[in-house]
Formats: sequence, structure tokens, C-alpha cells
Amino acid sequence: MSTKVSDHVLRRLREWGVEQVFGYPGDGINGLLAAWGRAENQPRFIQSRHEEMSALQAVGYAKFSGRLGVCVATSGPGAIHLLNGLYDAKLDHVPVVAIVGQTHRSAMGGSYQQEVDLHALFKDVASEFLETVTVPEQLPNVLDRAIRTAYARRCPTAVIIPGDVQELDYSPPTHEFKMVPSSLDRSSWTAIPSEESLQRAAEILNSGDKVAILVGQGAAGARAEVERVAEMLGAGVAKALLGKDVLSDELPYVTGSIGLLGTRPSYELMRDCDTLLTIGSSFPYTQFLPEFDKARGVQIDIDPHMVGMRYPYEVNLVGDAKATLQRLILLLDAERGERDWYETVCANVKRWRGVMERRALQSADPINPEYVAHTLDALLPSDAIVTSDSGSAANWYARHLTMRPGMRGSLSGTLATMGCGVPYAIGAKFAHPDRPVIALVGDGAMQMNGLAEMITAAKYRDLWEDPRLVVAVWNNHDLNQVTWEMRAMGGAPSFLPSQELPDVRYAEFARSLGLTGIRVEKPEDVEAGWRAGLEADGPAVIEFLTDPAVPPVPPHATWDQMEATAASILRGDADSASMVRQGFKAKVQEFLPGREKK
Repeated sequence: MSTKVSDHVLRRLREWGVEQVFGYPGDGINGLLAAWGRAENQPRFIQSRHEEMSALQAVGYAKFSGRLGVCVATSGPGAIHLLNGLYDAKLDHVPVVAIVGQTHRSAMGGSYQQEVDLHALFKDVASEFLETVTVPEQLPNVLDRAIRTAYARRCPTAVIIPGDVQELDYSPPTHEFKMVPSSLDRSSWTAIPSEESLQRAAEILNSGDKVAILVGQGAAGARAEVERVAEMLGAGVAKALLGKDVLSDELPYVTGSIGLLGTRPSYELMRDCDTLLTIGSSFPYTQFLPEFDKARGVQIDIDPHMVGMRYPYEVNLVGDAKATLQRLILLLDAERGERDWYETVCANVKRWRGVMERRALQSADPINPEYVAHTLDALLPSDAIVTSDSGSAANWYARHLTMRPGMRGSLSGTLATMGCGVPYAIGAKFAHPDRPVIALVGDGAMQMNGLAEMITAAKYRDLWEDPRLVVAVWNNHDLNQVTWEMRAMGGAPSFLPSQELPDVRYAEFARSLGLTGIRVEKPEDVEAGWRAGLEADGPAVIEFLTDPAVPPVPPHATWDQMEATAASILRGDADSASMVRQGFKAKVQEFLPGREKK
């Protein structure tokens, strides 16, 4: 039997080390599906409930494996459905390749069924590399370049293969004019900044008395070096959300997350520092960075297109974080006499941990959402992978979970798309089938995407060496993050027709699939609920009935935000009494002396 173009696509993916492809079938990729049958499902085809979920699963897989994520969809509607997940990959700088079908070449341009101008559709999201294969000889170069570009630029790329081309006999490029051969090898490389720029950066850092470090996901491979620099400079370290698992939160100088979802010690770190070192982060909210005239700045980033945008840095070091820090360490002062700043940072962190514990232990109706995350923190397995959806659950993920060495965590950091938590978790299970995965999801996101993807979890549960995939749902019948944003930023009361969610029995749905389903209605049952989910012999949904009146707004909220929230109450917010009670109880914990969490 002759080798078809579709056969060669799968063979080439295998040669690149691709072990699974996340997708959904359709007649625009019938040729590929037939090839999968001939290839005995290698690489494994992972069927989601929706192409958007396939793309998000590929993103989750790539984030947690460090390898290429691949997704596949049919032409027209399938290709359109991929977009949200591909934009998530683009904005969070994740390597993903989309392989997409198209109508037959003979029908293109004829307004044929499911014909969409895919180049126009993907022009922005796959701007780094987008190509249509029209003859077999194109294939190896196009597919190889899509993969290399995705890795090198940390971005999504797309390859379009018309249905009839998939069925053609494969023939490689020949040694002739206008033929483009290709090869598989992708050797590693390291970018490092110039010695002169390193010297200038060291001068700034050595002269600082109150140094703050901000790390993002780009610092993930430089954990030891970041710790060494922080200790040499007596610095505090704040983390962008995508960098939450870069350093252990058990280190006394790690202040936690930064920004609207951040912590008070991170806010104080940026407010009071005189020097800022940013490593592998493009955190966009300048209002949470130091005042422009108060701190000198140094940035390290591997992407020259991403430097110098967020803060008026004096030195922008373009290079790999690990290699750059290793060279920078040689130029830093080994002994710094003044440690008052370091001790202040550590004291702020210690105090904040006590505040968060007291906030979590406040009563609510029926369950304090902070208590749900606070209770999980002590129960997290040492090798856990945690995904968070967008929404108020991300606040609790950012503030209450202590990342310890070996743990991983991520969310949709830049696009902040709803509905990513469960598909990310499924992607993580295929990246690490021997590790437990926990997804933290609001009821809005669970209704949007999570319920259907529990079917996917049930379908593939037997492939995972460690069967634990725990999905925790904060069930408060409210699109809570947007509700609070309306109150705090616009002074508008909650608009119930848009914000109120129907009541869904999430645990019952899980049980209908043969999975573990747990419904927790009282605070005293929260710990037992978590334990039951973490001890289940397969995927589990834990449904926590939580109070929507507990505010997720940051503890360092401005007076303008507080006045706006008060204005929403005066304008007749439906939950005004509970808002006042819970908001006061949460805020007052910052001013109470109390037992601090060790």
C-alpha cells in the first residue's frame, strides 16, 4: 500500500516525539483519521467534546510538559472553534501546532460547504507561521517549520491540509529547482546578553538598598539562580501569576502573587523598593509596579520583542534567565551589610500569612470560599499539579495555595479565558499521567466547559497511572469575579440577569458518568470533602456551596474602589447586606493582632 500524505503527517509527528494529538473529528480531516487507523492510533488521538477544548488541552499539555502541544480540527467550524485555545497559547507564549483540514482544492473559492478563508482566520493567531499544503512535496518542510517555529518563538502555528491533498500519494521533495528539503534536528541554543550590559545591570543592583524581584514563567528554569540572587541582594521576590510555581512559597522572602489577585506584601514590596529586577515576566499592570521615579530597573527576558514595555528599565538584558543570572551572579556583591529591608519583607510575609488564615476562618453563608482553598493548601500532595480557571477561584488560587518544591500550577495568565481549568487539567494528566491534578473552577466556568469535559476525563481515566483528577467547583450561583469588578471599578450593583447562574448539581452529574461526586454544604465538611476527592480511584468532582458575598477584591484596594463598592450598595445591590458584613470581616483581619501561620 502506498504512503499517503496523511500517513506521512503522522509519521513526521512521531519522529518529532509527539505522543498525542488533541482533536475532534470531521470530514475535512477524514484522510488523517483514516491514517490514524492505519497507524494504530500513534500518536494517540485524544477526543474532546469541542475543538476549543482540544486547543486548551494542547496548551495545558505544553505548559506542564515543556513539549509541543498539537491539536487537530476539521475545516470551517472546527477551525473556528480552535481559535480561543490558540489565542491562549499565543498570549501565554506556549508552543502549539494546529493541523487543520480544508475543502478540496477543486472547490476552493466556490463558496463551498464549510469553506472558510483559513488564512484570513488564522492570520493573527498563527502569525509566526501559517501555511497551506497544496502538493505532497511541500509537506515535510511546512510541518517541520511549523514545529520549529512553535518551539523557537513559543507560539501557536498552523498547517492547513485540504481534504484531497491528505489522500494523495506522498512523494518527498527532490533535488531540483524550487524544491525545499527539510530535516528533523532541533539543536538546543542559549541566548546571553553582552558583558557590557551585564556590568551595567550589576552596578544598578549592587547600588540598591531595597531590591525587589519580580519573576514570571520565563524564570522557571532558573530557580536556584533566582534564589541565589535574592539572597545575595537581600531582596523580596514577588510572582506574576504565570510564575507562581517558579519559587517555593515556603521561602520567607517570597511575597506571593502580584496585582489585583495578589498579596499585600507583594504590594508593599513594589511600593517601597528602590530597585526592581524583573525576570521572565511581562506583567502588564504598571500601577502595581514601583512609581516610575522611585526605583531603578533591570529586566531579563529571552524575547527581544518583549523587553522595555512595562517599566522604564535602565538595562534590558536579552537572554535566557538561567544563563544570564549565572553570569550576573559573578558580578554581584557577595556580602551586603544592611539587612533591614530583607527583615521587613520577611515580617510582612509572615504577618500576611496570619491575615489570610484569619480571613479563611471567618464564617460565611454557607461556606467561606477562602476556607475551601485554605483547607486544600495543607492537603496538597507534594507532586500535585494545580490548574485554576479564570474568575474568583483564581483569587483563592493566587493567595491561599502554598507552592512547594515539585508542585506545578498554571492558569490562563494573559487571555484570562473562562473555561480553561478542566481542559488544562486533562492536558496535564496526559503530560504527567503519574501525578495528581487538581482543577479549581467556578460554577460559571464549569457550566461553560467543565461539565462536558468531565465526559472526556471519564473516557480516558484508565490511561493514567495515577487516576486522581480532582475538579473543585465553587458553587455560588454567581459570575462572581465580574460581579465584584462591576461593584469595585464601576460602582454598579450586580445585574442579576447577566450575573445570576442556574443551580446545577455538579456532583450528581459526575456520579452519572461513573465518577466520584461529592457535595459539600457545610464548613465542617470541607476537609472531609477534599480528602474524599484526593483519595478517589479516578476523576472526582467536589462541589462546594460557597458565599458569593465574600469579596475577592485585593486587600490593598484603593479608596476609589472602596467608594465605588459602597456606591453599588447605595444603588440597591441585591446582596448589599451580606456584602457589607463579609467585606468588613475580611478587611478588618488586616488590622487585628492574631496568631500568625507558621
